[in-house]
Amino acid sequence: MTGCLNDVGEERDVIDSWGWSLFTGCVRALAEALRPSEIESAARMKRKGSVSEDVEFTFTPLVILELAKDTPEETTEWLLQKIKDGKHLSGAHLSIRPLEENSKVYVIGASWRRLLLGAESLGFIKEFQDGSMRVFTYNNREDYKHFTDDDSDFLTMAEKQYIIKRELENLRAVNETMVPGHPQAKLYPGKSIFRRLQTSGILIQLYPLHEPAELKKLSFIWYRQVKFSFQPLDEIQKYFGQSIVLYFAFLEYFTFALFPMAVIGVPYYIFAWEDYDKYIVFATFNLVWSTIVLEVWKRWCSRLSYKWGTLTMKREFEEPRPGFHGTLGVNPATGRKEPVYPSYRRQLRIYLVSVPFVCFSLYICIVVMMIYFGMEDLVLAYNEEAQSMFSSSLLYLPSVVYALVIEIMNRIYRYAATFLTSWENHRLESSYQNHLVLKVLVFNFVNCFASLFYIAFILQDMKLLRQNLAALLITSQIINQFVESLFPYCLQKHRKKIIKQKLSISTEEKELPLTDQVKLEGKMDTFLGTFDDYLELFQQFGYVSLFSCVYPLAAILAVLNNITEVFSDALKMCRVFKRPFSQPGSDIGVWLLAFETMGVISVMTNCALIGMSPQVKSFFQGKSIELVLLIVAVEHVLLGLKFILAFAISDIPRDIRNKVARLEFESMEALKQKQMKEADESLKKEQQKMK
Repeated sequence: MTGCLNDVGEERDVIDSWGWSLFTGCVRALAEALRPSEIESAARMKRKGSVSEDVEFTFTPLVILELAKDTPEETTEWLLQKIKDGKHLSGAHLSIRPLEENSKVYVIGASWRRLLLGAESLGFIKEFQDGSMRVFTYNNREDYKHFTDDDSDFLTMAEKQYIIKRELENLRAVNETMVPGHPQAKLYPGKSIFRRLQTSGILIQLYPLHEPAELKKLSFIWYRQVKFSFQPLDEIQKYFGQSIVLYFAFLEYFTFALFPMAVIGVPYYIFAWEDYDKYIVFATFNLVWSTIVLEVWKRWCSRLSYKWGTLTMKREFEEPRPGFHGTLGVNPATGRKEPVYPSYRRQLRIYLVSVPFVCFSLYICIVVMMIYFGMEDLVLAYNEEAQSMFSSSLLYLPSVVYALVIEIMNRIYRYAATFLTSWENHRLESSYQNHLVLKVLVFNFVNCFASLFYIAFILQDMKLLRQNLAALLITSQIINQFVESLFPYCLQKHRKKIIKQKLSISTEEKELPLTDQVKLEGKMDTFLGTFDDYLELFQQFGYVSLFSCVYPLAAILAVLNNITEVFSDALKMCRVFKRPFSQPGSDIGVWLLAFETMGVISVMTNCALIGMSPQVKSFFQGKSIELVLLIVAVEHVLLGLKFILAFAISDIPRDIRNKVARLEFESMEALKQKQMKEADESLKKEQQKMK
């Protein structure tokens, strides 16, 4: 093929709730009950030599590993042996070959049997012959749809590459005290080998290969055709995995969800251009919209996740993240050896360093905001004196400069937050992401929205609020489109042209030899995940749900931005960056909680704006206390209705719940049968001993 482009106590989600543990145990018991007899199994093994043996198989390059050019042979041989060794020798049991003779670039693959065993250990869920989604078990592989004896499409290329990535990440030191050939690269039992190689500069990069034919098909139906249609989510999922496709699914859903706000906002803006007092109707509609939109998304997301096999894929025995370090211990739940790090040390780092840093950063945000208002006062004073076209145009300058400063501060803080979260040494990737997102969201919320709240509720200047909101929204959209898509694309296009000239590759050549293609892909930028993309949507959701009643065009601007975002992000994924590793996921994770929190804040904000409207104030002339009490009461009622609505609308559609419940029932029945069988066998043994 050619490539185209500790602490278990602290992290209680190592094992989910006891109910889910019982459920998965039942699933495994069902697999045991469905397991064929020993005679039939032996016959199958005899018929399927290619699946049951690893010795000979067609090597397919899946992942590229590049070491530093000055890596000693001793280090290289040790690492290659660790990758090749079997699991009983603490190896990864993978196949690895050099790309060229005397090259430090290697291609990694695995036998079909090895990949299937990896899918079983990671808890992949596949479609059964009866149409249900079940945890994959190697011994019952023929009972799953689309399974064949050879290296087929039963596992997508993205899934195969994810299996290899997880096996490499789980390579940990056992008795080694240092990386052979690199005395300065210290190791201790439980330390992630690949993490140490990365921090020591030995491992340059590790990335999955593109599939030229599949990428070409996906590109054509995804972004090369300019037409009004849904995204090919199933094809994106097969190629990039669940975490990537869930972002694009949410982006598509959020764009369509903005249409009602846009349809109402445009005429509202046109016919009430300078009448800032007529926002009460739009604010009321905003309340309903922000409440319903996320509840509908949960149901659609559940349906997609079930179809892709991740809805019931529980991470019961989640492996420690590669960056986690500590003394080697034993996980009491799994019995596996893994690093252990005291919880109190992590808490000390969080509360004595991270929290003060976040508070100091928020203080800087407030200082910058006050400087911005000082600039506003100076510009207003100058305009009153000059009364010229130039002075009038300067009125927008402070808002634009402030918007630019906000974007710069957001990006600087993001790097600092990433460093701090890694330094806190979280055991699980989910815990790491939760703490990182929390740090970034708190800062971004204050940085982006503090000035809007100050203008709305302290200054109570609706004209300035509209001006500031428009400047922040438009400026952030322009910067994000340039930084995230246009600039990387132009840079990569120029870089690709230079590399092709060095390799003497014609631009008309459609498919490259593996060696040239690996070199071409190796020079691409690394995709850093969907964090910034979700953050952009979060800010956008805040601008629309909080204050769009005073700037109704916010929704239509968000729709136009998201339409171009779909094409630019698709182009970025297919042409600009290396192919990212697939990552299983059943939802958008902690971001859903962030959006729901913003929805709650939007209820309070819009209620306050309604209370400030002249229409409402006219009914409470001289009775400000009664007005405040009424607004607070209405806000509490609406929040109560919001939570009731969230509780009443099930996150999972009924048909999906029925399928999951049916599988759980079958699993419990299988567990009972297994227990009865074991009890009968035990009784027979006891009777034989008695005789």
